[in-house]
Amino acid sequence: MTARGTSRRTLKQRLADGERLRGALLRLPSETLVEMAGVAGLDYVVIDCEHGPADTALLQHHLTAAAAYGIDVLVRVGSAEPALALRCLDMGAAGLIHPHVNSAEDARRAVAASHYPPWGERGFATYSRAGRFGTVTAADHVAASREALVVTMVETRRACEDADAIAGTEGVDAVLVGPADLAADCGFPEPGVVDALINRAHDATRARRRAVMTIVPSLQAARAAEREGARLIVYNMAHVLMDTMRSLSASGTADAVGPPA
Repeated sequence: MTARGTSRRTLKQRLADGERLRGALLRLPSETLVEMAGVAGLDYVVIDCEHGPADTALLQHHLTAAAAYGIDVLVRVGSAEPALALRCLDMGAAGLIHPHVNSAEDARRAVAASHYPPWGERGFATYSRAGRFGTVTAADHVAASREALVVTMVETRRACEDADAIAGTEGVDAVLVGPADLAADCGFPEPGVVDALINRAHDATRARRRAVMTIVPSLQAARAAEREGARLIVYNMAHVLMDTMRSLSASGTADAVGPPA
């Protein structure tokens, strides 16, 4: 039994076994959405504390809901936020997504914030939720903590061009290209420019035997990304929900030919 109180295989173990994993990116604080993701059979959720609320009390509620439904939680922290990274892991997050990683040095800092010594610099405690409130041994807690998944986000031209060094950094498990920030960094060029940089980063990631993580807006896009080698798919739920609502709204307008029955 791990320090998280479950014998389930971790996300890191499942990736090592060759699985493709699907999750949902949640920016809206809602334990119900976490529960629904678990009931639906998704493998994980991403709680966005960079562009969404970074309230740790809310985050703990989300983690509790996730544990009840057997779904893992990754947390996207802000750029260079080791204190928040520590709190997320102490509360039982399965791993972290670190944004704005532009170099191997940035990647090393992300790894250091995600692991205990000698792998990293995370402050040690066994009395946290992740340590079963002090009921596990230090050795077991350290062993469990090494299963924390470390995802680095590359979001600039410089980062994509240096993706080989970033993905090759010891302790990095996966690389996620941030397409919106990348497009902004490039001055919103023609789509082919951004696509070429994304492909370069993905090729470097796969060559280093790290997992490619991709944000997608739909099932069709998820399937296409998996065909191209992505191992971690994350649905942008804000996009999915807005597309669904707009579709329902358009359908309702078209069908409104008389008063409701």
